[in-house]
Amino acid sequence: ALPNAAEAFRCFEPYEDLQEYARAAAWYPQSCEDEVVRMLAELRRRTPEFPDDREAAFNAEQNALVAKNAEHYYRIMGRGDRESWNVRDRHMVETLERLVQHHGPRARAIVWEHNTHIGDARATDMAAAGMVNVGQLVREEHARDDVVIVGFGSYRGSVIAGRAWDAPMQRMPVPPAREGSWEDVFHRAGQRERMLICDEGMRSDLWRPRRGHRAIGVVYHPQLERHGNYVPTVLPDRYDAFLYLDETEALHPLHVPPDFKRKEVPETFPTGV
Repeated sequence: ALPNAAEAFRCFEPYEDLQEYARAAAWYPQSCEDEVVRMLAELRRRTPEFPDDREAAFNAEQNALVAKNAEHYYRIMGRGDRESWNVRDRHMVETLERLVQHHGPRARAIVWEHNTHIGDARATDMAAAGMVNVGQLVREEHARDDVVIVGFGSYRGSVIAGRAWDAPMQRMPVPPAREGSWEDVFHRAGQRERMLICDEGMRSDLWRPRRGHRAIGVVYHPQLERHGNYVPTVLPDRYDAFLYLDETEALHPLHVPPDFKRKEVPETFPTGV
């Protein structure tokens, strides 16, 4: 048993959910930061005691790390999108690096995330806002030839998303892309399906403009297509390859009937494409 783990969980007991903890941490000086930090430190100190079960030791330490980083995220989420966003993406990269290290020098990983997390933030307006993401951090950590970033885009279709965080998932239309966006350029060029390799051939002035590139995530609002939903992007700098599909169709979550005609709300977060 870990005394510090029990202490950390007792600290969170008064709060019904993490949103309530976030509100409390924003208004009062006390938090559970010290408790989760001590829990992680104790687990790391005791890891050598379990040399015959590396997987269990890794899982225990990772769960403690998730608790520590989650506490940090919820404690600062009220301060603004930039700082809380960076905490999330740095946690993703920290977890990725731990997994690769755990599985040895020959380990390889495939990370499936939204374009906003995967595409290098330095090729977008995110950098000017002080935001980083997984694609940027992994490129900075590893040799360029050791990382391949693939982006996706479509001109129209449908998607599974929610109107807000924690809102029920629903099937939404994806309207034709905004005029002048990368998706619109490929559509007007008559491209139905195309894989672009962002090599030296895409370093010409033709590919250098910073055009809007549609962003669809957990939360999506089709009605904002004219004024939002697009990230200014230098495409060949953001990705190593880009897959364009003229029209896409929403996926069907395996645990929900395809027609979504259930009376009760699915107990899940909405998932984007």
